[in-house]
Amino acid sequence: MTIEIRHLRAAIVTAGTQSFSRAAKILSVKQSALSRRVQALEQMLGVQLFERTKRGTFATENGKAFLTVAERIVTDIDNLLTTAKNVSYGEEGRLAIGFSSSLMTGNLRFAIGDYIARYPDVQFDGIEGGTEKLFSGLQARMVDAAIIPALITEPGITRRNLWTERLVVAVPDNYPLTTADAIHWTDLRSEVFVLPTQGIGPAVSELLAAKLAAHGHRAKIITQDTSIESVISTVTIGRYITIATEASTGVNWPDLKFLEISDNGGPARLEFALYWRPDNQNPALGKFLKMLQERYPILQGE
Repeated sequence: MTIEIRHLRAAIVTAGTQSFSRAAKILSVKQSALSRRVQALEQMLGVQLFERTKRGTFATENGKAFLTVAERIVTDIDNLLTTAKNVSYGEEGRLAIGFSSSLMTGNLRFAIGDYIARYPDVQFDGIEGGTEKLFSGLQARMVDAAIIPALITEPGITRRNLWTERLVVAVPDNYPLTTADAIHWTDLRSEVFVLPTQGIGPAVSELLAAKLAAHGHRAKIITQDTSIESVISTVTIGRYITIATEASTGVNWPDLKFLEISDNGGPARLEFALYWRPDNQNPALGKFLKMLQERYPILQGE
């Protein structure tokens, strides 16, 4: 017997409802049939996925680990089915853009919004992740292009500088420097910063460390495996502060203030660049590159 999508879906829905009867109703099958599917899956795996009790049906530790992977597989299959039914590849096609910063506001949102408005028949897929994930996607041709705040050179990948975004420091609204005329890097030398391990976190960490080291100070940085939005939301606790881009200021954060950082007489900025494989012949990518060239005409390829 071979594991089929119906086996995985039965296990996933059962885990979510913690009940064979409720899962059967959701999947529009008889409870006995759903129970047999889950049992068959357990037999094929040689692992007990669920603990059956009078209180309900609960995933075992082995079951939880398996279901995490199963959910990703089912999601990928559903996405493939949707794509096959609704998108004709070729001139219209699909465009997968990787990014590592917030889409709430800013240049990234506007650029993607422009593309979707111009080419509504192209399926646009956004893929958020860190630099390593996105570059792996480029090499594997799962990602057409990536926009990230980093200047990286890698064989087979072309880079083009795009834009810069102002950096701001997120602080509680009672922070001592909120009334200062300007905030300089050295004003932050004694602070503890929390930054995400993904997204803009690595680039900001590197910049912060370099700026403080230039003045003989060591940056106190803690990294967390979470999003910049999650970090910002906990700054008001008062244990630490963080640095974000102007994109994050587009949301109303209660009891929080964003202070612009002054650097060499102007606002501190983070540079974003576009990366893609020059041998990628996807027509949808060609349209995206042309649109960016029109929007940012002084782009310089590197």
